[in-house]
Parts: sequence; structure tokens; C-alpha cells
Amino acid sequence: MTLSTSQIQTDTWVKATWEEFAAAMDDPQYEKSRGYFDNGTMRIEMAPLGRGHARQNTLISQVISLYGMLRNLRVVGLMNCSIYQPGERGCQPDMAFYIGADFQIPPQDNAPIDVNVFGPPTLAVEISGSTFKDDLGAKRLLYERLGVSEYWVVNVAEQDVIAFAIADQRSGEVQISEALSGLEVSLVEEALRRSQSEDDSTLMRWLMDILQ
Repeated sequence: MTLSTSQIQTDTWVKATWEEFAAAMDDPQYEKSRGYFDNGTMRIEMAPLGRGHARQNTLISQVISLYGMLRNLRVVGLMNCSIYQPGERGCQPDMAFYIGADFQIPPQDNAPIDVNVFGPPTLAVEISGSTFKDDLGAKRLLYERLGVSEYWVVNVAEQDVIAFAIADQRSGEVQISEALSGLEVSLVEEALRRSQSEDDSTLMRWLMDILQ
């Protein structure tokens, strides 16, 4: 029995085929949602994103871009981009980054990124509010299977970053980023805390002074 898009229970994992997931992602009613598919289940997130999520999403992207520039790392960032391993799994992380010398820059069109063509992102980031437990659990397994090298979960309420290095579909927490060549997780957390009272320009000047 095919799952109708009108019958989909959102903000939880439900059994589905890849075809049902792909159809839901093409449905206009889910245009502003985020979708995940792994191991025969899918999750469509409809929860509104608050100011804390938006602020930390912006800041994390700025920190990574600045660090890449200062350390002469080749970095391409993607926000809310669909990333598929067709027929197997799909995700829409808050942010994904390709990092390093060898990756091919995906084309700037509306098609999901096919990891069979471009490879998985080096780093995936989820900004977590109400989805915190799921980001640490089911999504972490999804990113392990997808083949990303590193996965960050940012706790909006606590301004904490939990970073996992991934190898051979297994992950372990790290305090120093391997994907970003030595970026300390504690420095990212300090930037998040400062963002509660400082503007972006002040934050980036502070970070440049630290890193230089």
C-alpha cells in the first residue's frame, strides 16, 4: 500500500519506501519542511524554526568560513540542501560543508546532491532545539551510513556543540575537529555564548584575533 502524502505523520519517524519519501519531498505542502530517510523510515520536520536556531545557524556558518579562510582550507558550504543516496537514504541538514582539496563543487541547481556522484559532505551540522534527542540518535546513524567524515549537533538552549568524527560507519565524540584541521570545539562554543550579547562583526574580529 502506497503512503499518501496527506496521511504522513510529521515530526516523527514512519515506515516508508524511498519512492514515498521522494514523492513527499516533491509535494508543495512540504516545500518548507525538512526530510530525512534511512533504513526504510522517513521523518518530515514541520516545526517552525525560532530566532535561536536562525542566529546559531548563521554564526556556525560564519565561524567555519572564517576558519577555512585563515587556514587556507578549500570550503564550500550548503544550507538546508537536500543530499541523497538515491534509493537508500536522504537528508536535509541545517548545514553541510565540503572541505579539502579533492571534492567537486556541486552544480547550483535545484536537484538534490547525489552522493554517488559528488561524494558525501565532509561535515554535516544540525542546529537542535526540539529535535535534540533525534539529532543525537537516528540522524547520527543516518550520517554514519551516508559516509560524512564529521557530524556536529548544536544545542540551541545550552550553546553546546557535540562533535563526532566518523570512520567506517562508526562515530566518536571529539573535542578538536578533524575535518577542519584542528579547530577546537570549545572555541566554537565560546563564539555561541558571545553571540548572546555581541554582534557578528565584533564576534568575527574577536575570532580573527584568537586564530591569528
